[in-house]
Parts: sequence; structure tokens; C-alpha cells
Amino acid sequence: MSFSGKDSPILRELAKRYLRICNLPIQDERRRLWRRHNSLESTRPLIYVRAFAWKEMPQSQCLCRDPFLRKYENFFRHRLFWHGLNDDSVFEPWVTVDAVHKCTGWGIAGEKSFSGSSGGSFKIDYPLKTLNDREKLRIPRHEIDERKTAEKYGCLAEIMGDIITINVDRGPAYRMWAGDLSTTLGYLRGIEHFMMDMIDNPTWLHRLMKFLSDGVLKTHDEAEAAGDWGLCAHQNQSMPYALELKPPAANINGVRRSELWGYMAAQEFTGVSPQMHEEFLLQYQLPLLKKFALTAYGCCEDLTDKIDMLRKIPNLRRIAVSPFADVRKCAQQIGNDYVLSYRPSPSDMVSYGLDSERVKKILHEDLHHCIDSHVDITLKDVETVQRDPNRVRNWVKIVREVIDEIF
Repeated sequence: MSFSGKDSPILRELAKRYLRICNLPIQDERRRLWRRHNSLESTRPLIYVRAFAWKEMPQSQCLCRDPFLRKYENFFRHRLFWHGLNDDSVFEPWVTVDAVHKCTGWGIAGEKSFSGSSGGSFKIDYPLKTLNDREKLRIPRHEIDERKTAEKYGCLAEIMGDIITINVDRGPAYRMWAGDLSTTLGYLRGIEHFMMDMIDNPTWLHRLMKFLSDGVLKTHDEAEAAGDWGLCAHQNQSMPYALELKPPAANINGVRRSELWGYMAAQEFTGVSPQMHEEFLLQYQLPLLKKFALTAYGCCEDLTDKIDMLRKIPNLRRIAVSPFADVRKCAQQIGNDYVLSYRPSPSDMVSYGLDSERVKKILHEDLHHCIDSHVDITLKDVETVQRDPNRVRNWVKIVREVIDEIF
């Protein structure tokens, strides 16, 4: 790789600034809080800002000419801005290169038709149109392109390896949305079709889900046998600290899944009954989830009526309570058995003005139901703040005031 000489100084200066915030004492304080919180010890509710309409911020403008380096410039600028929001996020003293995988996907994919607006909605031309199309799926494998991965690593190491650690994530490609089965099923078959299959073609759907589950598990097993799972590979949509686990670390590979957080969601199953959710999804997610030390479940789906079902996950530790869920009912069922990841609606919180009294009213009402729970507060899926760079920072201040008033 060869790059413009103007890109390197930009990245080096940003890396130095980022490393300074990583080394602040507040990071260790936050680590201690998350460690206790995720291990079900009493702490104040922690605040995690997962999204804040970054593309609307003036600070998001990148200067690097090379697309590969611009990705890392964006990483640094994003984290520097994020730090200024003063939530409880932890910033780690490394930058990560994702290994290049030789096998991704399932061998077939549907074309996307976009609505026409930038970042807008799209429709998939689902590739599993008939039951026989299942034969077109390939069995995935875990295999890293070592040459291309080394090339990416070498480029960053040459530019800023003397300043900050360059971490290589060698974990399998089939993780998070590529490994939760629900997302894959939605993309391959389509929600409207697989919901009909539950009634019309249940045997076929079971075979498909077994195929997907076995395929993902195969790549996870292969990655573990190859020593490619690392301590950077925790997944829980939060800060992955816990008293039971080793902390995240750069370039510490050869760990087992039984030393890591695992994560899955079921957004495509939000309109499916608990019984069918368990039959057609959870039973196929369980063999994957059981391999991890601790697991988190849920993203934007409403899990209000599925808490009892989720208790069948033996290593479950965190449950998402989305904007569509009934917070009171979820809190009653979760109690203090799990971490309750409370996720208020971004529209109510920050997307259309910042009405502090309305925000306080909503938070007071919801958090009072969670007073006996291990609760944290996640702001996510923020698509707009109407280009106001101070809105989320001010929201965090309001949340801290409410926490002080209730807990």
C-alpha cells in the first residue's frame, strides 16, 4: 500500500490525542463500575451512548485522502467526540484491524433496492424464493487471508505503531448480525416469508435453521481450534467488563469462547409468539450461546413477553429492554436476576429537540420501575439530532440528574 504523505501526520496526531483520553484515570473508574455492574453487584445506573448522529457533526469531516486510512481517521475523531459526551463508556488504548476472511456470507445474496434517499430504507430481493433454493447455500468456513491481513496491519503499524497498539481481530466472520441467525434468515428468506413458513413449511424451516446454526457453530469451533478468538472479541452491546472474565485486551489470542461474552438478538422475530420464537430460533441459537461465558440478548425487538423463554439461556446476563417494550413488565420479570439494559426511544430523548422536562418525565416513570434492578441506560439508533452537536451531551447531564434523584 502507498499513501499520500499528508495522511500520515493527520493520523499520528489523532492517535496521540485518542491515547491521552484512553489513559485518563476515569477509564479505570468506569471499568470498575462496569465490572461490578455486569456481575450483578449494586452500582449506580451506568450510561452508554451507543449512537449520536455522528455524520451530522462538523467534527466528523475527515481529511485523509485514502479510503482505508480515512476509516481510522473517522475512528479517532468519532471517539474523541464521544469522550466529550461524558457518558460511562470506556475507551481502550488500541486501534483494531479486522482480519480479512476468505469466506463470508452463505454463497447467495439478494439485491438491495433503495428508497432513493441517502441512508434510507431498502428492500431485499430475497434469494431463497423457493424451498429448493436452500440447496444453493454453501457451508461456511473460518479461513483468514493472512497476506491481506498482514498488509493492513503493516500499513497502520508503519504509520502509527510507535504511538498506539495496532490490534488484529482474528475472530470468525460469523458474529453479531452475521451470526445471530435471525438477521441472516431475514436477509435470505424475508420476514413475511419465513413467518408463513412456520405454518406452511415448518419441516423445511427447521432444516434451514439447523443448517445455519451448524454452519455458524462450525466457524466458531474452527476459529477456536486455530487460536483465533481473542480478548478483543467480547460481544454484548455494552462495556464487556465482568468480575468473572478477563478484561478486553489487544492481540491476546488463543482464548476460548468460555472466556468471552457472546451476543445474539432476534429483531426479525419481534412479531413472532414466544412459542414459535423458541421453536424456530432460540433452540438453534442455544448451541452457539452456550459456548460463551456470559451472554447478552436483544437489540431493538420487544422482549416483554419473552423473558421466561430467555431464562432457558443458562449463561444469560444482560437483557435488552427496547423502546417498544413495556418497561414495567420487563422489570417485574427480570428483577435482579439479570442486567436490565434500558433503551429509551431516541425520538423521545434527542432526535426532535431536547425537551428536558419531557425527558425527565419519561425517565422518571421508566426508571422508577427499575429501582430494584441492575439497570443501565443505553442511547442508541440516533439517526438525527438536527445537527446540534451539544444535544446528546446535554441529554447525558439530564440523565445524571434523574439518576441522582431516583437512586
